[in-house]
Amino acid sequence: MVGKPAVFVDRDGTICFDKHYLADPAGLEFIPTVVDGLRKLTKAGVPIIIVTNQSGVARGYFTEGTLVKIHKELVKILEKQGVSILDIFYCPHMPDAGCDCRKPAPGLLIRASKKHGIELSKSYVIGDRMMDVELAHKVNAKGVLVPEPGDQCGTDKEITASKEKPDFMAGNFSEAADWALSRLKQKV
Repeated sequence: MVGKPAVFVDRDGTICFDKHYLADPAGLEFIPTVVDGLRKLTKAGVPIIIVTNQSGVARGYFTEGTLVKIHKELVKILEKQGVSILDIFYCPHMPDAGCDCRKPAPGLLIRASKKHGIELSKSYVIGDRMMDVELAHKVNAKGVLVPEPGDQCGTDKEITASKEKPDFMAGNFSEAADWALSRLKQKV
């Protein structure tokens, strides 16, 4: 049985502004066009799964319990806006931990695929960093890069330094969602 495609979305810098180790749900601040783009995906019936590195847990900045509270609030806010998040997978480890779940390692996507019957090679990863594109390519998915507002210079440097190239470079999240949806519809 062939699985269904999904759209995997990074959290910090993609869905909400990167607050550098966000430790309080009250600090969630959504990036413009994100809710619109996520709503389009939801209306099209595309499973949305958040995948995020959260080394603040290993660094002791917040607990996994606090992280769960942040994610519950994130889902609650998005549900009120007509967005359905299927699941959230996170890596709580330090960058040098050598785990299989810290992006760009594919562990989070593999776990999501097994749990939800996702066909990774038909899926998309949307994120603000080249590690999100690299993650996509490790499982033969498409990588969509959408720089966090105000960070175009940092994104340009990452692209130049990387061997990988995004499958699509979006100007904003809604545009990224439209691009993924247009390709998903072609495969139906």
